[in-house]
Amino acid sequence: MPRTGILLFAHGARDPNWALPFEAVAQRLRARAPASSSQSNNMPPEVTLAFLEFMTPDIAAAGDDLAARGCTDVSVVPLFLGAGGHVRKDLPRLMAELAERHPQVSWHLCPAVGETDILIQGMADAAWALAGSASPRPPQG
Repeated sequence: MPRTGILLFAHGARDPNWALPFEAVAQRLRARAPASSSQSNNMPPEVTLAFLEFMTPDIAAAGDDLAARGCTDVSVVPLFLGAGGHVRKDLPRLMAELAERHPQVSWHLCPAVGETDILIQGMADAAWALAGSASPRPPQG
């Protein structure tokens, strides 16, 4: 049976704590997947997280892993706030390399999450809540 995959793609950083929110996103997707697949006969999508630099796995290793797990249709979701050079230039090149190595897999590039209305609204809500909960600070001097 064909499998689908979701490849989350983040920048990466030297500090391992930087990745914690992205790992939480992957975990929440994995937790959501069985509930959505139970409504049909499809298997839940495989979810993996990859990084551009400083962290592992990189997108090549993550893509190889999804292909090895039998995924034939993979959505690549950039966990970037905007579609800068990494999303517009680096990511398409990296996906072309994956497609060359795994021609049996359809790779689909999604928009950067930061450019979606739901995330923009979420950031606005979070900023509003955080600013509203900030206690006044005495002047520095």
